[in-house]
Amino acid sequence: MKINQNRFQMQLDRSAITLSVICAVQCMLLPITAIMLPTFSLLPFSEEVFHSALLFFVIPISAFAMLMGCKKHKSYDVVGYGLIGLSLLIVSAVWGHDLFGETGEIASTFFGSSILAFGHIQNQRKCKDSCH
Repeated sequence: MKINQNRFQMQLDRSAITLSVICAVQCMLLPITAIMLPTFSLLPFSEEVFHSALLFFVIPISAFAMLMGCKKHKSYDVVGYGLIGLSLLIVSAVWGHDLFGETGEIASTFFGSSILAFGHIQNQRKCKDSCH
């Protein structure tokens, strides 16, 4: 039972890391793609919709993975990384363009994704260390 729970928690961390990377890559590539392929910008799947849809998955997966890991390894510093990363992603998705401009929105999304991914990597490492 404990082995299945450990695997599930590790899979959640990996999923959250993957979603963070997808968010960062999409944020970096969409403006370049829109310039290179102007018809791409006419698609109804805008950057804001993409970020909102991604956050719909990122928030619960990240929160659940972090909480499961902290319950196991009792090291709550990873929650700080998670909160900072998620906060940056949420602010970037909701108000980023208005607050920071296009370049600032991209940068804050990239940093938020990076911090969140770092938190999940730390969570995985601490979980592996607490098993031994």
